[in-house]
Amino acid sequence: MKKKKRITLKDIANEFSVSIATVSKALNDSYEISTKTKTKIQEYAKEHKYRSNSVALNLNQKKTKTIGVIIPNILNHFFTKVFVGIEKTATANGYNLITCISNESYEKEVNAMELLKNSALDGFILSIAEETQIKQNFSHFQNAINEGIPIVMFDRVADEISCDKVIVNDKEGAYNATNHFIETGCKNIAIVSTIHNLSVGKLRLEGYKKALREAGIPLDESMILKVDEFNDIDTLLKILLDSKVVDAILCLEEDSAVNTLRMLHSKAYKVPEDISLIGFTNGVLPRYVTPAITTISQHGIYLGETATQMLIEKLENENTQTSHVTKVIKTNLIERETTKPLGY
Repeated sequence: MKKKKRITLKDIANEFSVSIATVSKALNDSYEISTKTKTKIQEYAKEHKYRSNSVALNLNQKKTKTIGVIIPNILNHFFTKVFVGIEKTATANGYNLITCISNESYEKEVNAMELLKNSALDGFILSIAEETQIKQNFSHFQNAINEGIPIVMFDRVADEISCDKVIVNDKEGAYNATNHFIETGCKNIAIVSTIHNLSVGKLRLEGYKKALREAGIPLDESMILKVDEFNDIDTLLKILLDSKVVDAILCLEEDSAVNTLRMLHSKAYKVPEDISLIGFTNGVLPRYVTPAITTISQHGIYLGETATQMLIEKLENENTQTSHVTKVIKTNLIERETTKPLGY
């Protein structure tokens, strides 16, 4: 059976040989339209089961009150928290969301932007896909901005694109974590990174190196494990632990922290007595493994709220010329059971 086509404002306008604006006003019971015309249009719309499109342009304001959100990885607890913040602030301000997942793919990210642009939205909130950062091709972002669609980037951003941004102070977070290891007597500090291709991964590595440098601890590149799809975290960790003296490990994201703890258990290391462990970020898993993992919190919900508020302010004050702003969210260390207390 052929699906019945949904009736549109244009269809109703054609039926009565009037403008779309007249139909919209009639359906909204505007005083500008005669009672006779309003009655005819309203009855016709009801008979044909017309439903208004919440994404349609407001004829007076030329706004959809709709924001497009592109998230690179919904399985990452940090991005889930950011989305909670986005949704909370958007709803409080009367905005709808259309959300796409790029799944770390450049092509999916480009397609998502085209799809959302065709939905006549007001602006974008997004974090860049891993493949896009590797390719360093940001033309789809610039094209949207050139078309007058504002963008707020969060967490993973492109310095080459002039837009509002909200970032986490990743360098400072890793620097503070590494210093915490050093202050509790650790000197042979390894790093596990599954995000070395991302801007945030590079910043965290810089923070680690800075802390070592200031403490006078020589940098050993073999203590930096860069894990990707072509190698296995368990194998790399086993090789490291069998060949090097390690008394602390900094993991640059949540899954690698949990995997590292499991590997340490399997090799009968005591945590934190033999090896201390800190992970980015403060998701659910680190709290409920044993021992609970010390983490660096990036305040994802607050980040999402901040990014959304920035975009809404831009949308609602579009006649005011303002320069682009980058807001930095500070991190904090949440001490649990995988690090030694100070003065240990």
